[in-house]
Amino acid sequence: MPDHEPEQQQHEAGGAQGAGAQGAGAPHGAHGRVPTRSERWDAFKQGPFLPATVLVFILAAAAGLFAGSYTYSMAKPTPHHIPTAVVNSSDSARGKAFLEGMEKALNASLEVRRYGSRAAAREDMEEQKVFAILDVPRGPEESSDKSSDKSSGKVTLDVSGASGASVAQVLAETAPKVGEKVGVTVAVKDVNPLQEGDPRGLAIFYISLAAVIIGFVGAIQLSVHARGLNPAERIGFTVLYALLGAFVIAAVVDWWLGALDLPFVESWLILALTMFTSGMVFTMFNTLFGRWAMIPTWGLMVLLGNPSSGGAVSWPLLPSVLGHIGQWLPPGASVNAQHTAVYFGGHQHAFPFLVLAGWALLSSTVFWVWRHRHPGGRVSAPAHAGA
Repeated sequence: MPDHEPEQQQHEAGGAQGAGAQGAGAPHGAHGRVPTRSERWDAFKQGPFLPATVLVFILAAAAGLFAGSYTYSMAKPTPHHIPTAVVNSSDSARGKAFLEGMEKALNASLEVRRYGSRAAAREDMEEQKVFAILDVPRGPEESSDKSSDKSSGKVTLDVSGASGASVAQVLAETAPKVGEKVGVTVAVKDVNPLQEGDPRGLAIFYISLAAVIIGFVGAIQLSVHARGLNPAERIGFTVLYALLGAFVIAAVVDWWLGALDLPFVESWLILALTMFTSGMVFTMFNTLFGRWAMIPTWGLMVLLGNPSSGGAVSWPLLPSVLGHIGQWLPPGASVNAQHTAVYFGGHQHAFPFLVLAGWALLSSTVFWVWRHRHPGGRVSAPAHAGA
């Protein structure tokens, strides 16, 4: 019996090897089974292909919305309720004819405000309550002074390029044409022109746009490259890059390029508040929505906020809804505050600062309250007990 055991073991081993050789190429177990549809879908969701596919559609939609939002607001600006001061004898036949002609030419968009003196009208222009001043005196046939010269029938239109270059251009082009139709001479004067280095009035829009975009891009980079920052540290570094980035923007535009003569400290702090607010808006959305935070940030700050800010096209020429919404969003508040600081020193308003501070406070509060949901941060290890 012992002599036959080695032969039997060899025979069994050979049989096992043969069976293994035959089954090596044949499907067996779970790995050999064809995955079901639900299993394939689960594998697709857990891999990198689902977010990549979603991003393809999101980016395509964002491209169309980005082009559409700017085209809708800027491609064909149309006057909407342009506040216009009217002084002197606007109730005369000549004045009524001219105002009716302006209303017709501008599709009834003039919002007439009557003033008793040019000084009062000019003060409200400095406060940015009116965009133009119309002085329509009585004609010689209506005046009690028969010795009046022909110049008494001249219409004077004072526009403010600094209040809105696009609005001033529309009024300056329309008034002489209307004057020809009603038989009066129109003298147009820009009493508050744009600075020489910014003939189109776009530099303020560009520096505000830079502050908005770099603000939330900086927050994105902190989340990627400084993920270990704790909440207070993240807010602190957001303040730091906002202050330094705003200083560089102002220095480049004013000291290096000379495009704008800025009230440097005020402009710097406006840009810094804009950058901080933009960064905290992304941080808030990152807390609430995680890796998809870029979608609401881009939609709020770029697709909606920048076209409605009044920087590229003055708000009276924007679609009325955008003109009202834009003043309550960070980009519009930044443009308004910067615009007043540069061109209307001494007439600054609190409203744009309150808007920026409100968004910064809201975003910081949401982040702080739900900071445990924000990706990143460090886990503090317990201290070792003493020997």
